Amino acid sequence: MPQPHKLELVSFKICPFVQRSVIALNYKGVAYTLTHLNPSEQPDWFKAISPLGKVPVLLVDGTPLFESAVILEYLDEVYPPQLHPADPLEKAQQRAWIEFGSELNMRQYRMLTAKDETAFTEARDSLKQGVQRLDGILAAETPFFTGKDFKLVDTVYAPLFMRLALLKKNFGLDLELSTRMQAWSDALLALDAVKTSVVEDFEAVFMNFLKMQGGYLLTLA
Repeated sequence: MPQPHKLELVSFKICPFVQRSVIALNYKGVAYTLTHLNPSEQPDWFKAISPLGKVPVLLVDGTPLFESAVILEYLDEVYPPQLHPADPLEKAQQRAWIEFGSELNMRQYRMLTAKDETAFTEARDSLKQGVQRLDGILAAETPFFTGKDFKLVDTVYAPLFMRLALLKKNFGLDLELSTRMQAWSDALLALDAVKTSVVEDFEAVFMNFLKMQGGYLLTLA
């Protein structure tokens, strides 16, 4: 019987792209270790295994994999349950919406770090438009992206919704999610795999990150 791989996920505490990998690992019940780094003090060993200087990096028996979408694909091929659909066209469609989710995370980041009202408003409106575009392709039935079954694509949007919930709580920033989108968000944030995908003091870490950015968002508090 083959021995299980030793998995180590290299992370920044605040990174949503790491979080999606953690959600997949948690949901599948895979054993792994998590190593958090300081983004501003990257050790040489990390620079050697991350060509782009980004996280996550997944070490599989010491062999590095980088880029979150690639890591998700690997995890889904190796560890059950399979979260991608079997049909090639459906799988390709969901891969495309995973890429769209990555773009929405970047729009959110631009909003969080915008230094003035104009840049903030442009980023917020862009994010809101993207969320509304996403709303139009969700399955009619709840609670997840395609309906009742949790899929790999869901792992990508949970970090976005977690941060939107914190922004609404702490700054009153509300993107006015539709009923269907809110149901999706609520279902994702209620999953144990999502709740345990961040450090215990994540809200404090997130708020400290925002304060360090010194962006326009802080004026809304």
